[in-house]
Amino acid sequence: MTRPTSEGLDPAIADRLKRDPDGLVPAVAQQHDTGEVLMLGYMDDEALARTLATGRATYWSRSRQEYWVKGETSGHHQYVKEVRLDCDGDTILLKVDQVGPACHTGDHTCFDAGLLSQGAVS
Repeated sequence: MTRPTSEGLDPAIADRLKRDPDGLVPAVAQQHDTGEVLMLGYMDDEALARTLATGRATYWSRSRQEYWVKGETSGHHQYVKEVRLDCDGDTILLKVDQVGPACHTGDHTCFDAGLLSQGAVS
């Protein structure tokens, strides 16, 4: 299913986005003052337009097929400080002020599950 583009999104921004076949772009949430990576969500044009308009991180839930504002039910809000697009236009970076845990498991970040590898060190 291809998601429609939003009339609320600035055309200059919409033109730069490279969406997947479902009209989505990955959005990485990062704590604005520490640089810690908090979570990964997905946005379509409407979610991005809502985020830019409200200053609250709004995502598209692929499993529930609906928009969700981070913290709307949990109280663990993300207040957006900056929004950036990577050089290829296929990833959004949200620099946020995270209130409470970012992960639905209650962890501060969704990337606390443990180290998979330290990689090769030369």
